[in-house]
Amino acid sequence: MTVTEILKSATARLVDGNIDSPRLDAEVLLAHVLNCRRLDLYVDAQKILPLEKILRFNDLISRRLEKIPVAYLTGTREFMGLNFSVTPDVLIPRPDTEILTEFVGEFLRTRGNSTFADIGTGSGAICVSIAKFIKTARAVAVDVSPKALAVAELNARKFYVDDRIEFFCGDLFSPLEGKIFDAIVSNPPYIPTGDLPTLQAEVQSEPTLALDGGLDGLNFYRRLAEASPKFLATGGLLAVEIGINQASTVKEIFTRAAFADVEILRDLSGLERVVAATI
Repeated sequence: MTVTEILKSATARLVDGNIDSPRLDAEVLLAHVLNCRRLDLYVDAQKILPLEKILRFNDLISRRLEKIPVAYLTGTREFMGLNFSVTPDVLIPRPDTEILTEFVGEFLRTRGNSTFADIGTGSGAICVSIAKFIKTARAVAVDVSPKALAVAELNARKFYVDDRIEFFCGDLFSPLEGKIFDAIVSNPPYIPTGDLPTLQAEVQSEPTLALDGGLDGLNFYRRLAEASPKFLATGGLLAVEIGINQASTVKEIFTRAAFADVEILRDLSGLERVVAATI
C-alpha cells in the first residue's frame, strides 16, 4: 500500500469509529510510525510502505478506535513549541494551559533571579517550559504521583533544565516546608467528582488523580489559597488554571484568603481560563 492508500483506509476506519479528528489522527500516527513530519506524508504520497510499518500503523489505529488518546499512542505531545514525553501516568498537556505558562513566565521575567513552585506538575510541561524560556528562573516541582514525577524529570533532562528544577513527591506543599517562592503555579484537578463518568472516553483514560477536584471541583483551589501565602515572598504570585464557570468562585476564594489584585485571564477562545493574584 502507498502512503495515500493507507491514510485513506485508516481515516475511513476512524470515521466509522466516531473519532473526532480522523484524518489528523491518522496522519499523526503514520508520521510517528515512519518517524517523519506530517508534511512528508504528502511529499512521499506514492511511496510503498513496508509490511512491518503497515502492521504497526494498523495496530495503532485499532488502539485509537479503543479511544486511547493519540498522545499516549505516540508518547509525545507538543506544548509551548516543545515536544514533551507523556505516558498514561500524566495528564496530556493542552494548548489552553499555555496561557497560564506564559503569564507566569512573564511575571518571573520581571523579578530577575526568581524561584517558583509548580504544584501538581504532572508531565512537567509548565515548569519545564518556564525554565526553558526564562533562564533566570529556578523551580521546584511537586506531584503526589511518583510515576508522574518520573515523567517530569525525564522532560527536564530532555530539555536540559534539570539543573534548575528540584523534584519532590508529596501532597501539595508538604515537601516544601520553609521554602519561599516568587510565584506558585498550578493546573490542579478541577472536574467535579460526579462529572467524571460523563467525560469523553479519551479524557477518562487520563489519571483520575489529575482530574478529580472533589464534590464541586474546587477542593484544590481552597487548599492552594489557604496554604500559598506561607510560601510566597512579598508581592508573590499565585496563578492557577480553572475549569468552565469556575472563575468567579475561585476569584472569591482567593480574595477571602487575603490575596490582592485578583484577576481573570481568558484563553484564545475567549473562555475564562486563569485566575491570578498577588500577596
